[in-house]
Amino acid sequence: MGVGYRGERYHGWQSQPDGRTVQDRLEAALAAFADAPVTTVCAGRTDAGVHGLNQVVHFDAPVARDPFSWVRGTNRYLPPDIAVQWCRTVDRRFHARNSARGRRYRFLVLESPVRPALEAGACGWVFRPLDGEAMRQAAALLIGEHDFTSFRAAACQASTPVKHLRAIDIQRRGAYWRFDFDASAFLHHMVRNILGCLVAVGSGHRPPGWMGEVLAARDRAAAAPTFGPDGLYFVGPYYDAVHGLPEHVPALDWLP
Repeated sequence: MGVGYRGERYHGWQSQPDGRTVQDRLEAALAAFADAPVTTVCAGRTDAGVHGLNQVVHFDAPVARDPFSWVRGTNRYLPPDIAVQWCRTVDRRFHARNSARGRRYRFLVLESPVRPALEAGACGWVFRPLDGEAMRQAAALLIGEHDFTSFRAAACQASTPVKHLRAIDIQRRGAYWRFDFDASAFLHHMVRNILGCLVAVGSGHRPPGWMGEVLAARDRAAAAPTFGPDGLYFVGPYYDAVHGLPEHVPALDWLP
């Protein structure tokens, strides 16, 4: 399944005892539709406040239903800010997390003297002007396979800090900045920590070359503070074409 959600009301993706997570709500809805317990595995866990555009999950279906019936039937039991986007039957060897070739995130940030109102939660906010070229120079120093310990949260459970960051694309559209990240996988808070450093460079507090020093330090204390979760979207994973899974959902057309 591909699942979209707004993250403000939830304590992240992963199930917790209080039940206020996206996974808990999704599994409850699946169980209600199937009239049997359902356990899901996701492609990438998201933090509290982080949105998902095309979070991919897999599960062993306890009953036989047409794919579109799973979409409509599950959505009947979900709150308005979570919705199944599509459903496919896959080979039993498929794994939502382990079969992914990579993952993408997008950060939307408003540059304005005044904080956002209507788009609160849907975008981050900076009140100082940002230098796009300086941020692009800094971002280029992170591309490739590196030890990203400097951008790793203390609570990160990844087995290794080495990841392959394939691309960081930075564009400005009106008053909004869009940062697109593509990597083999991401560490806990990695995108938010990188963005905190990019904003430090873009606002003139640090030179572009400082990003290379942070990376080489392999020390979280060398980096800027973690940027807030507002405006961060898990665009979703991508897989080998043989699986035939959608990578585009309508919400991608809605984002600037």
